[in-house]
Amino acid sequence: MIQQVAIVGSGYMGGGIAQVFALAGRDVQIADVSADHAARSRARIIDEAADYAGRGLFPEDAAESVAARVTAAESIEAAVRDADFIEEAVPEILSIKHDILSRISAGCRPEALIGSNTSTISIATLATEVVSPERFLGVHFSNPAPFIPGVEVIPHAATRSGAATEVIALLKEAGKLGVEVADVTGFVLNRLQYALFSEAARLVEEGVASAEAVDTITRTTFGYRLPFFGPFAIADMAGLDVYAFCYRSLAEGYPERFAAPEALSERVADGALGVKSGRGFLATPPDQLPALVAHRDNAYAAMSRLLADLGEAPVTY
Repeated sequence: MIQQVAIVGSGYMGGGIAQVFALAGRDVQIADVSADHAARSRARIIDEAADYAGRGLFPEDAAESVAARVTAAESIEAAVRDADFIEEAVPEILSIKHDILSRISAGCRPEALIGSNTSTISIATLATEVVSPERFLGVHFSNPAPFIPGVEVIPHAATRSGAATEVIALLKEAGKLGVEVADVTGFVLNRLQYALFSEAARLVEEGVASAEAVDTITRTTFGYRLPFFGPFAIADMAGLDVYAFCYRSLAEGYPERFAAPEALSERVADGALGVKSGRGFLATPPDQLPALVAHRDNAYAAMSRLLADLGEAPVTY
């Protein structure tokens, strides 16, 4: 069982990850470029925990828990020496990550698991500088780490069997949802995120809409659905035949960007049209549609109430 955790890189992401594991009852050592830097980071994340607690975002005793559980190590080697799990959270620069991962893997116990918080670099590429790379995998938190529940867990081809399962179990105890994905550049989160950003930027470049308009439409239309349903569930509810028709229209205007995915065309040709046919990308039966629609309506109404309570975000265009 993973009890001792080390976080190497104690900046905003690393500090947030340290809070997550400390509040899950783990002893956490943080390390950075110097002992002084790590000590300052420890003070910062304790102050942040107190602020979050004061706003009702963390438990009332969060600052005390973080202070009791998180220690600033004198060095990377000291931080990782007795750890069961080490998370590397240094800048997204390959040479820096290689250097730090080499030091981590040389200094920790042979059985310790090592994760990287890389957001786009393939895990196999990082693994080349890891001693015993079979214990290495990606563990990609999203910003801000204390509040975003999903975590990508990315084994590479040589990662030992069971390593991802151990990390996912640890994440679950910390209130996170670990999801195993394959080792490709960008993984899942950032391939989707940057595909959306690319099209949003093109709309602005082409004069179709302003940045404010694009943001507003995204937030108030399909963005409303995404906290509750992923793209495949949304497509299955809409009908994959409807999606195929829309792709044909889009492809007429933007053939280089909007050809229908083969996975969609194959399902439509096979009569797998989504919920109405009982099979599509998912397998939701038609008789479950009333319950699904009721859940959807309740979810969207709750989202409207939440946004009204929060008020407008302090964003200036």
